[in-house]
Amino acid sequence: MAPSKRSQRALDWLNFFVADVQTGFGPFVAVYLAAQEWTQAEIGLALSVGAFTAMVSQVPAGALVDATPRKRLAALAALIAVAASALLLATWPATLPVLFAEVLHGFASCVLAPAVAAISLALVGRGGLSGRLARNVRYRAIGNGIAAGVLGAAGTYVSGAAVFWLTAALCVPALAALAAIRQADLAPPAEAAQASTGGGRGEIRRLLADRRLLVFAACCALFALSNAAMLPLAGVEANRNTGDMANLVIAAGIVVPQFVGAAISPWVGRLAEQRGRRAALLLGFGALPARGLLLPLAVADPWMLIAVQALDGVSAAALGVLLPLIAADLTRGTNRFNLCMGIFGLATGVGATLSTAAAGAIAGWLGAGVAFVALAGAGLLAVLLVLFAMPETRPAAGDGSRNLREGKTARPPTDVVPAEVEAPVPGRSG
Repeated sequence: MAPSKRSQRALDWLNFFVADVQTGFGPFVAVYLAAQEWTQAEIGLALSVGAFTAMVSQVPAGALVDATPRKRLAALAALIAVAASALLLATWPATLPVLFAEVLHGFASCVLAPAVAAISLALVGRGGLSGRLARNVRYRAIGNGIAAGVLGAAGTYVSGAAVFWLTAALCVPALAALAAIRQADLAPPAEAAQASTGGGRGEIRRLLADRRLLVFAACCALFALSNAAMLPLAGVEANRNTGDMANLVIAAGIVVPQFVGAAISPWVGRLAEQRGRRAALLLGFGALPARGLLLPLAVADPWMLIAVQALDGVSAAALGVLLPLIAADLTRGTNRFNLCMGIFGLATGVGATLSTAAAGAIAGWLGAGVAFVALAGAGLLAVLLVLFAMPETRPAAGDGSRNLREGKTARPPTDVVPAEVEAPVPGRSG
């Protein structure tokens, strides 16, 4: 039988509350620490420690999730660690506790993302993965949008620490949603482990030598290089032009793309399944250079800035669906799905780190307009790389995986799949 509606809905709510929880560790940390009389240098150090931890933890965290057959337990531990880091920030905003909280949160986030992706894959199988990932993106986007408003109100009208108390509290419904996912609907660990034996280091070497992996990792790096600095740079320019309205404008510039992404993510999933991964990638990546060229024209007009930022929702929906979907394509017959996810996450982290540094330097030397054009140029390079170098990874129709739909078509018994994904469950297909 297809996975139960209970488990499907529980995974929806898990994505929603995970997004709520992660939103609390965005710009709210900097605002909170500034209110605690931290200097800009100290705040920058704390945020850099968290960002560096998240970047270097991507690959080992992915390998860790691959190594354990108990994906729900990995997600459970990660959520508890995120709650602990939020409580530490709320109760003890001194230097060492804050740095430890940032490290703890950075590593826990790198475990949580692949664990949720692995649960999704185990729940629906490869045939239903594109639709399932689209649902994940939709619920995360809605969660991000709602949490940004709720946490912002808590920080404004209650206290800065209230953001992190509420973040920790939101881990409780996330844990409840995780517990509601039935183990019977997931691939049995014993059978999954049997399906993946014999890979070892040779399996990892083959993955790292795969041209498709290398090209898409470069695409992820260029995407982040183009995308990461756009809104912060627009925020600086908007502050000069709109004054006290800048925070409200930037908040809208964050929320609007979330709801755009929530609206179009199911369509992106269908496009990736019916027309191929490259078509969906070209759509999402194509929005980047357009956004980079339009933002310098929009920063003087708050409404135009918000409208241009809607393009970010197109890009985010495409990458949110395609990154784990391509990772699943590239790791068919192996137990390296989460390792592949970690490699793509590392490439994205490197690109994002370079983006903010490079955009700030260019804006300081040559002006914000030139910086926006440079970011748009990086986005154009990503589009060209997808267009001319990225192979199609969608499985061919003859291998039994294309056009499967959850609960409708049986999985072929000859398809050997990753440990956390598709070991056959008696009485279930799809």
